[in-house]
Amino acid sequence: MPEPVRRRALDLIAERVELAGKRIVDVGCGEGGLVRALVQRGARVTGVECGAEMLAAARAAEPAGDERYLEGVGQALPLPDGCADLVVFMNSLHHVPVPHMGAALAEAGRVLVPGGLALVNEPIADGAFFQLTRLVEDEVEVRAAALAAVRNACAAGLFTEQAEIVYLNPVRMESFEAFAARMGRIDAARKALVAEKAPLLRDLFHRLAEARDGAFHFDQPARLNILARA
Repeated sequence: MPEPVRRRALDLIAERVELAGKRIVDVGCGEGGLVRALVQRGARVTGVECGAEMLAAARAAEPAGDERYLEGVGQALPLPDGCADLVVFMNSLHHVPVPHMGAALAEAGRVLVPGGLALVNEPIADGAFFQLTRLVEDEVEVRAAALAAVRNACAAGLFTEQAEIVYLNPVRMESFEAFAARMGRIDAARKALVAEKAPLLRDLFHRLAEARDGAFHFDQPARLNILARA
């Protein structure tokens, strides 16, 4: 089997999916970085986020166009039926509680037009960046559950899998402080853990990262599943 190639997730998606003019829902949009990048590629995008701090940051950012942000969760999207051409889970399905992952994919199917695509991008529990983040939360089980939910949704006939791509997603951090802030924004419990383990995290961050161009770099193995609504 060939070695996974290093690609940015958005570039990988743009090679395989037409984005211009599409109505896209970004589930678990965080601070809205992907939302704005998709708008810059000509899409009409709605970001859905349940974290108050991240949602506030997304709404406060300089807009790229007419994007909008809604408060909500993947298993109960605040959107009408058939309103989207694409639904994206960018490293977010594993944050849905395991019992609700199937419902989140069903919700994606509900808001998609017939033949619309769900793009599920998930980090694989491997590599240096995973070694670092697992000190805050070990996500081996939830990431496996997210992949199982994708497989089950296809087996149940909700989606047809068009492609599965395993690749290396480059992660760039300006500093350890930027990494710690990003990890802590997910929720209050994580923020407390990051603060508690800061010395250990800092040491491992600098040992595992590749320092170049004034920043710190990691390769995160990832999997992109492209699913067509049946």
